[in-house]
Amino acid sequence: MPGDPAVCIEPWGDLIVARTRLCERLEAIVGAGRVLGSPAQRIAHAHDAGFYRLVPQAVVFPASEAEVVALFAASHELLLPLTFRAAGTSLSGQAISDGILVDISRAFGSIAVEEDGRSVRVGPGAIGGHVNLALRPFGTKMGPDPASIHTCRIGGILSNNASGMCCGVEQNAYHTLRSLTFVLPSGTRIDTEDPRADDELRAREPALHEGLLELKRRLVGDAALSARIRSKYRMKNTTGYSLNAFLDFERPVDVFAHLLIGGEGTLAFISEAVLATVPDLPVKLTGLLLFPDVHAACDAIAPLRDAGAKALELMDRASLRSVQDKPGMPASFKGLGPRAAALLAEFQAEQGADPADLERAGHAACARLSLLEPARFTRDSSEQAKLWLVRQGLFPSVGAVRKSGTTVIIEDVAFPLERLADAADDLTVLFRRHGYSEAIVFGHAKDGNLHFVITQSFNDKASVGRYERFIDDLVDLVVRRHGGALKAEHGTGRNMAPFVEAEWGREALSVMQWLKRLADPRGLLNPGVILPASARSHLDDLKPMPTVEEEVDACIECGFCEPRCPSRPAASPPDRGSPSAPSWSSASPTFGARSCTSTPWGATTTSSTWAATRSCSCRCRPSRPSRWFSSRNRTRSSPSRRTGLGSMPGAISSARATGCQ
Repeated sequence: MPGDPAVCIEPWGDLIVARTRLCERLEAIVGAGRVLGSPAQRIAHAHDAGFYRLVPQAVVFPASEAEVVALFAASHELLLPLTFRAAGTSLSGQAISDGILVDISRAFGSIAVEEDGRSVRVGPGAIGGHVNLALRPFGTKMGPDPASIHTCRIGGILSNNASGMCCGVEQNAYHTLRSLTFVLPSGTRIDTEDPRADDELRAREPALHEGLLELKRRLVGDAALSARIRSKYRMKNTTGYSLNAFLDFERPVDVFAHLLIGGEGTLAFISEAVLATVPDLPVKLTGLLLFPDVHAACDAIAPLRDAGAKALELMDRASLRSVQDKPGMPASFKGLGPRAAALLAEFQAEQGADPADLERAGHAACARLSLLEPARFTRDSSEQAKLWLVRQGLFPSVGAVRKSGTTVIIEDVAFPLERLADAADDLTVLFRRHGYSEAIVFGHAKDGNLHFVITQSFNDKASVGRYERFIDDLVDLVVRRHGGALKAEHGTGRNMAPFVEAEWGREALSVMQWLKRLADPRGLLNPGVILPASARSHLDDLKPMPTVEEEVDACIECGFCEPRCPSRPAASPPDRGSPSAPSWSSASPTFGARSCTSTPWGATTTSSTWAATRSCSCRCRPSRPSRWFSSRNRTRSSPSRRTGLGSMPGAISSARATGCQ
């Protein structure tokens, strides 16, 4: 099997000959220096920010649409799966492959502000935060505002239909899309901004065009399913394909363009997008409101939202407990009862608005709420930053103290607002039942979107079995008990693919399967994502996490440090080194060192570039900068400094220490 580590790490024989030929075939397309094929390089690209692991046969860095077309042709010729990867911050295994991994992070990064900031033309390789920086002089920003916006790239934002804390449903990627340029696996390129785009799609891809019309007729003719689609997309939902596109648009080309939003790179390659922007509201009023329980907090959502709150972040007692001992946290956290909860509320307005009006609206809404202490709001930006630090510290606070050998998993689900409080309580019961004592619940309450964090080992059958039982019960809780969405904004990926039918039903799944066959007849584009490879495929290719040095273990593999890494693109950036610790720990110790010293990846040492610059520590979410480990590692024997990896396992772990992906 291509993804079998036991196969991928054998540095000899027919496999190496075949892989050399593959790399030569790919280099003929993109040129020398833009294909990675050594065992160390491939293992270093075997994961994203999620908890799955597939070792690619080769990693390719294209720089043009023409090269992408040629890569599609090579995938078909060689019958190798192909997956596109932008930042790799995907949390559900969408950006990994055991075939050809196409990394677009070194190209396709164009950003062009248009219409005085009312729209922006972007390439899939552009970082979201950079787009907003270009829009700032115009007082606008992108609609989607994911927590990873300073790391994630447009390709992932679009392909996962990203949203975030403030944008809700109305301003997500789907609803702010103006036009899209895409390349189908067949090589056909379509720009939906062209008035003739639908005619061109009909002429060049008649089966796809007619198939989309037939699927639209099928859904429109099914009154019950149409009503279900309308209902489910009133809240956040990224489970399966965006079926609402069939109801929202008439022309097949527009339907397909919006199916690519949330399509997770399984239908086509997005090469450019034009997005409508939204106002960047600079006048802010922020307050942290404490409640006796989650039900009281959820009862406050509608009054605060109706009063104009743009962000309402819910945190349960376990969340508050996870950060209460951190510097700068409110002293009142330690005295809260066992069922207490909080809402971080923020009101926003345009430049020139009177902050006093926001404050009056906030206090008026709070007058009717069951608060543990009087509401206090602040206009001071430094105080606001401290309040947001509470919310931003939740995920890393759990990840940084997890038991060695476990991975931190953040999931997201959504519920109708009237079910949110009961669902949050039921999640807490579910955690206790399955022994996740460290679990916390928080999320974007205004949209009924909850995140939860657990720590999980996949190192033995018993641990995998525990996770399997938990997920089965979670599906029952979310779908059958509360009528929610198994994925709100993180994308279906691999871990919820087997449960798309449980949420949507047989008929809707059939539509999705037909759509996939129309766009990707060979089934080679990111297989196993959205549509499952098997009924239990969410338990396949799980990433092991062996114990390594304490400093290294603190890394939660979020990838937030990557854009600041000075070694890009000359060497493999730190996040690509991160998975090498577990991969090589289970391999021959001489294999990793020998391979790395003979490749460009190993030519640049961790101690001389990555962590020694300290730049990655600026984005390190657990606040455990890799320089601590790197500085210690630099004092080791001179052979280790000459090879760039040195003796195992310390040098192996250094790779993981410098990255958080």
